[in-house]
Amino acid sequence: MSVTDEIKSRIDLVSYVQRHVPGLKKAGRNHKACCPFHNEKTPSFIVNPERQTWHCFGACSEGGDLFTFAQKIHGWDFKEALRELAAEAGIALRAQTPEQKSKSDRREALRGMVQAAADLFQDRLQAGDASAVRRYIKEARGLHDETVQMFQLGYAPDSWDWLLHSMRHLGYSDEDIVEVGLAVRSEKGRVYDRFRNRLMIPIRDERGRVVGFGGRALGQDDSAKYINSPQSALFDKSGLLFGLDMGKGAIRESGTAVIVEGYMDVIQAHQAGYLNVVAQMGTAMTDKQIGLVSPRFASKVVLALDADEAGQNAARRSLDVARQALSRDYAGRLSVDLRILQVPAGKDPDDFLRQSPAAWDSLVAGAQVVADYVIDTEAAALPENSSMQERESVALRVLPILTASESNLYKQENVQKLSRRLRISERDLLAWTRDKLPAEHSAPQRPPSEDLPPDYWPDDQVAYPVEAGELSELSRSDVPASSFDRRVNSALEPYCLSLLLKNPDLLYLVNRKLRELAGDDDDLLRGPLCALGVDDFTQSQYRMLMAHLQESMAQDDREPLEYLESMVGADLQSEYQALLVEAPEAVARSIRRSFQVDLNDIFRRRPSRTGPRSGERDELINRALQLRLTRLENERVELQYLQEEAQSSADVDQRQSEQLNAKIMLSMKAKARINQAVSRHSLSLQQSSIS
Repeated sequence: MSVTDEIKSRIDLVSYVQRHVPGLKKAGRNHKACCPFHNEKTPSFIVNPERQTWHCFGACSEGGDLFTFAQKIHGWDFKEALRELAAEAGIALRAQTPEQKSKSDRREALRGMVQAAADLFQDRLQAGDASAVRRYIKEARGLHDETVQMFQLGYAPDSWDWLLHSMRHLGYSDEDIVEVGLAVRSEKGRVYDRFRNRLMIPIRDERGRVVGFGGRALGQDDSAKYINSPQSALFDKSGLLFGLDMGKGAIRESGTAVIVEGYMDVIQAHQAGYLNVVAQMGTAMTDKQIGLVSPRFASKVVLALDADEAGQNAARRSLDVARQALSRDYAGRLSVDLRILQVPAGKDPDDFLRQSPAAWDSLVAGAQVVADYVIDTEAAALPENSSMQERESVALRVLPILTASESNLYKQENVQKLSRRLRISERDLLAWTRDKLPAEHSAPQRPPSEDLPPDYWPDDQVAYPVEAGELSELSRSDVPASSFDRRVNSALEPYCLSLLLKNPDLLYLVNRKLRELAGDDDDLLRGPLCALGVDDFTQSQYRMLMAHLQESMAQDDREPLEYLESMVGADLQSEYQALLVEAPEAVARSIRRSFQVDLNDIFRRRPSRTGPRSGERDELINRALQLRLTRLENERVELQYLQEEAQSSADVDQRQSEQLNAKIMLSMKAKARINQAVSRHSLSLQQSSIS
């Protein structure tokens, strides 16, 4: 039994959820409550005690197991959830290797250093020579004493070696002080303070640990207004959001993250009570930063950037990054509501919040959707009598972002708006989309109509294809249907994940198949036929590995496999290594040998390390579709239960009943299309075997 399974065997999900959702009540065979992750009046949050799973059938449309609930309710990552839940269950986690422990201890020592520096800077702000700095903070920046204390603002005096001497006095070596970026070593070997005559702003990671500093210049002659700590073992500004440690609760509660450019923008916002504001720290937006807030905490991301030309350029760069980082699938659709906020009158958020704090809410609420912002800003630069070439150039810049937004280009509203602004026919815009833009921006092609199954597929025809040999040894007559399906699904999960971990590019093929089955039905594409992801897996370790895989595919810095190796920690190494070996026995050990027949059959067609052949790629797609069928069937059962509850209630909620019915029918429609595809594939395999 894996560590995650052992933890789940000792901690009952229903009891754990009830601690955080007091309204959870037994309703039939499940438990039900209003969702703790969004505001709702009619309960749509379901906990299934038999499967030890939870799911929200309302606005969240999320679900999972004990680990995913703990992560979401506390804002933990998987490692934090594993550590905390293991402690609660009384389970000792595997000891770190000497190398891992040495590295961990080293990082903790470095964190202690930067925290000590933050304390020194904070104390120095109260010294006699810092009176002018205190006046600047209070009068020029308008910050209260409570705000200064909350953000632990400090002062680095105008000295070449004040901090260096102070840190040496605490017992730190020059090498360590330089390593964390508090000091600089010149070419001649001289060591001196990096931060001099600056207002010091500690930068914390998501868990509230100081990892670096931002220094705001106080002298007139300083060439750089702000300088940050350099890249180090602790500090990676591209993977941090300033203020997230204090703001993640408000972001989760409101469902909205407002991303600004600078430290002072965040500090002013928090002082005014707007805790869902974080900063990208003056750097270009990165996919890591976007991923810190969405989809983990926020369903809406508002980019609140300066209204000057530099701010507009930054907004365009950020849109390009967000389009990639927040893609629902590899066609580039955004999975969150992304908006652009322009602060009026050429002010930055800091200025606006100091002068009109009460108006911030309405300013955020009025943020433009991406399509409107892009069209307005690009078209505004055109001269009054612009040439066709100039207008075409704007169209080609705008179209990729429009096709990536939730306001799809093919929705008449956006096409007409762009057509009117550029005086270009809708037909030409559509033609340019097909002919001049990269293939990934094209809409998914609808399958031929004769291949589409009926919209309704009777339950007795819903099946998970298995080979005859499997059925002879693992018959439905021998085990309950639910147990049979779980065992087949348990074999599918490690098989699909194993193949994807070894060949990450195959994820594109699976998602392309799902898009193909969805055709031009956006509801299917956004719902039951969305890209393969974490929710298609039930085991916590597989869910986490799938999340790492998706992250490795979303970044461009390294090869996916290399990046993936670096992301898998000690807590997942055994499962990860078992999935990479060739023999089915290793995978069987990690999943308790309960379906060896399925594994033997699966591994006979498993691709070699030289890469999958076409037939093996088809087999992966087929098995992945079966995995999705299992997920849809589980969700359908819960939806039907909710529908029965809504209809039998004394106070019938007609709107909720209709919404649930629509979701059930959409799920059936998706299952019908998947079954049609799986059936065709199975027939093809049989014919190939006969020939």
